[in-house]
Amino acid sequence: MSPDTDPLPVVTARHRALTIVASGTVLALLYFGRDVLIPITLALLLSLLIAPLIRILRRIGLGHGFSVLIAVLALALLVVGLATTIGSQVVNMAKSLPQYEATIDAKARTLRAMSLGRMAAMQGEAGKMMNQFGDTEADASATSDARQELASSTHLVPVEVHAARVSPMEVVTRVFSSIWTPLETAGIVLVVLIFVLLEHEALRDRFIRLAGGADLRATTAAINDASERLSRFFVSQFAVNFGVGVLIFVGLKIIGLPNAPLWATLTVVMRFVPYVGVWLVAILATVLAAAVSPGWSLMLMTIALYVVVEMIVAEVVEPQLYGHNTGLSPLAVVVAAIFWSWLWGPIGLVVSTPLTLCLVVAGRHVKALSLLDILLGDMPALTMPQRFYQRALSGDSDEIIASAHVFLKRRTFAAYCDVVLLPALQLGRIDLSQGMIGPAQQVKLRSAIVRVIESLGNETRNGARWKPRASVLSDSSLGRVLRQRRESVSGRWQGPLAVAPGSIVLCVEIGGPMDDLATEILARILRDLNIDARHLSVEDIDAYAAEPHPEATPNSVSMVYVVSASPSKEWEQGDTVSADMRGRFPDACLIGLLLPELLAVPEAREAYAAVNQIANSFEEAAQQAIARFPDNAGTSRNA
Repeated sequence: MSPDTDPLPVVTARHRALTIVASGTVLALLYFGRDVLIPITLALLLSLLIAPLIRILRRIGLGHGFSVLIAVLALALLVVGLATTIGSQVVNMAKSLPQYEATIDAKARTLRAMSLGRMAAMQGEAGKMMNQFGDTEADASATSDARQELASSTHLVPVEVHAARVSPMEVVTRVFSSIWTPLETAGIVLVVLIFVLLEHEALRDRFIRLAGGADLRATTAAINDASERLSRFFVSQFAVNFGVGVLIFVGLKIIGLPNAPLWATLTVVMRFVPYVGVWLVAILATVLAAAVSPGWSLMLMTIALYVVVEMIVAEVVEPQLYGHNTGLSPLAVVVAAIFWSWLWGPIGLVVSTPLTLCLVVAGRHVKALSLLDILLGDMPALTMPQRFYQRALSGDSDEIIASAHVFLKRRTFAAYCDVVLLPALQLGRIDLSQGMIGPAQQVKLRSAIVRVIESLGNETRNGARWKPRASVLSDSSLGRVLRQRRESVSGRWQGPLAVAPGSIVLCVEIGGPMDDLATEILARILRDLNIDARHLSVEDIDAYAAEPHPEATPNSVSMVYVVSASPSKEWEQGDTVSADMRGRFPDACLIGLLLPELLAVPEAREAYAAVNQIANSFEEAAQQAIARFPDNAGTSRNA
């Protein structure tokens, strides 16, 4: 809603049709060209993973080609080591499976004893199946006797067909054919990876020329952003996965689960699959633990180990290391995993997060793709004032209050009013002046604003509930409603008149449409700092002067704020009010609070002639009061 915000482009029917056709074409190319695109994508992503290693090797004096060769060999050895570990451990576990039959049978009997009803039903079904099997055997015996009688009567010899024995060479051929496709893909990935790393700079230059040669700055920023995010993400994730694998290995060794290297290696690999990968490994390891030990303790310790390690890593380590640097929302990660796994299968599931991150970065830097950043990115779609205004229009004050308390943990109440509350009120003022808010929405908006402002302070919340309170349904302005609610607790003059000399701060509104609300907000900010601030209009001061107040302390006012929420429209009136306040309180420090307007162009004008200082925000005004009352403002009542 800033003045320099670009208007939304007008989307024509022809543009929509072209977008749909282009999207369908891209999806078709991704699906039918997956045999070519998957190896290239894997090579590009692996190049980002080992790029930091190549940079380290080059810093120590090795050449570019030699650094690439060492990095690729290290990656290949790592992959071969993981595959060898998994294969050898699987063979070892397969040899031990017959030993687990007795344990599994014993636990099945235990479960049968624990749930007799269900097991009885299952036994009944099993009995039916056995009867069917017995009938089948009887039929087979009858068929055999019929064959013998047929042979003896017709002198025909029955013929039985048996599958031919498979030779060792055929077994080797079948095994090789089953692993040929993964080996072929791995070879293509390795070759493409080497050439990508060797011509990294040239490829980047060609892509810049192709994607945005006319705007080198924007294209370079986009490419650097994408490469840095992806490289940081891959390296961090690999380090975290390796650390989790080590912890799982040590934990499984301690509790005594066989094949601990297998489960640790699978954990390292499957953690690249978002959300579900590590739990698939945990389930398999738990099943093995149930088959190994006669009791249930090993199974419970195995699942507990995975739960504890994964929760600590997911909730503590990953958010600190790279959780807030990927730029993806959690929902986008889940949707991306579903989409890419549908498109490219298991490989798509593994590469779904980095590919989606590339799309988000492209949407962040390319205006035509900004929809991707809005849908998939972790940046909020609405600014904080827009969210406040939207929730207030819906009457959802509870969510506004919850987000305000989160903000107040880091910043002050005055900063919240400057950053969130005042811009949101100005958005509502603009829509109200244009007749875009109906009566029902006005009631919701007024109620939400009043409840939010009152909830952020303690004065009206802790006041007497039985006293009459101003209604938001009245025709009074919001500032007047909030002020009357305070007065119902503290009295007409918002506090006692017999006070210490120089202890009162007056907040005087100029008289514009939003001035009373801005002045009331300022008074609440100062009172929340334990400063005796009182919100009065010029008419209230005239009425006070016309009445006798023998108990009032002379010279009790030390500061006077003259508040304007629309300085460009109220300059002359503000100058008049400030001069009037100077005549009434000659010894007081007079401060003009000139709040920024949302859509107004700032004008260079001289300050009010009678004021001592000018403040341009609530926080600046609060700091000026704190400087004058350092002892009072030591502790906020809202802290």
